[in-house]
Amino acid sequence: MRTLRRWLHDTAGGLPATFWYLWAGLLINRAGAFAMLFLSLYLTAARGASEALTGTVVGAYGLGGAGGVLLGGILADRWGRRATLLAAHVATAVLMVGLAFSRHLMLIAILAALVGVAHSMPSPAFVAAIVDVVPQQRRSRAFNLQFWAFNLGMAVASLLAGLLAEASFVALFLVDAAATLLAAAVIAWKVPETLPRRPHPAPRRAERQPGRPRQPGLHTALTDRTFLTFVALTFVLAVLTMQTSTIMPLAMRSDGLRPSAYGAVVALGGVLIVLGQLFVPRLIERHRRDRVLAVSTTLLALGFAALAFADDVPVYLAAAVVWTVGQMLAAPPNAQINADLAPPELRARYQSVFYLAFPAASFVAPTLGGISLQHLGDRHWLIVGGLGLLAAGGHLLAGPPRERRVAALRRRADPLPTPTPEPAPVPGR
Repeated sequence: MRTLRRWLHDTAGGLPATFWYLWAGLLINRAGAFAMLFLSLYLTAARGASEALTGTVVGAYGLGGAGGVLLGGILADRWGRRATLLAAHVATAVLMVGLAFSRHLMLIAILAALVGVAHSMPSPAFVAAIVDVVPQQRRSRAFNLQFWAFNLGMAVASLLAGLLAEASFVALFLVDAAATLLAAAVIAWKVPETLPRRPHPAPRRAERQPGRPRQPGLHTALTDRTFLTFVALTFVLAVLTMQTSTIMPLAMRSDGLRPSAYGAVVALGGVLIVLGQLFVPRLIERHRRDRVLAVSTTLLALGFAALAFADDVPVYLAAAVVWTVGQMLAAPPNAQINADLAPPELRARYQSVFYLAFPAASFVAPTLGGISLQHLGDRHWLIVGGLGLLAAGGHLLAGPPRERRVAALRRRADPLPTPTPEPAPVPGR
């Protein structure tokens, strides 16, 4: 019993109440965010769209997502984390209701693009708010719990979506909207604004002085070489991860395997994350983050490279275990480094640039991966594995200077207190 209590404390202890309300809002949001999972089926089955037009509409959703992360980051730093989260959730609910009752494909495409914007806006604000309220030494466990909640919510969403889609596509969108509003209610009720207060701005006359440095903003993140190197390595990790939902189904079909086999492989990964993710922090806490990321990326590389030799379900399942463990190890340090590299006044903007890696990977992975699989066959997986190994080496090379940069930012954020001068000696003593 004592061991269990210690494990619970090490896994989830010492986190502020605001974090748990953010966590609950994220879990509700993800568990109810299932309508867009069935967007392509809805368009073809209920609206009679062609496959080409369906791909265009789904692509519009992804394009909106790229714009949404940037907009969410800017608003979260200027407007506030709480306000951005509430605006994004309410907008998503309204758009979902619109999608439920829309009949014209052009209108559906426009609404899908706007849903992409609204769906992506909360990501930078969620992470920035977590960084605001969780002390630095506890952020690893906080981000681990965030990743766990995200995957648990997605597992629930996948189950509910299948049941609702068989009953009614209108119900699919309306229940999604209701869950989104429930998440917004939790945030409105329990989550205060966490945006750090800024000092009063300098007079405008000083701002207009010639030669004055440009005010920090989104361009700061886009020109931060240390940060962009980390984003590039995360992009590679995202490209590897996207193989499971984009290229692997095609490979399994060419191997003569049924869709149920693909479902089993994906489900195994979700089950492993839900059951095992909470044990990750204690496993990695004593190791350098760059080495953890190198190991995790290596596991991803080996798992996908093994698909070059996969012809039946057991091999696919074994490979899925390897790359899923890699994903689990990567989640906490990846999120923590991303948070540590951002100056406090630009946290959400840095998050928005970081999250651009994922819509970019969702475009690159199927586009180049489909061409590679068509022309190279199983050798495609060896190329994917080689790319992962290069990224693992990149983490080892980039790790030391990255940690020096993080240490410098911490010193700047928490300078040593000025020593109090000793009182002057009293005459006669």
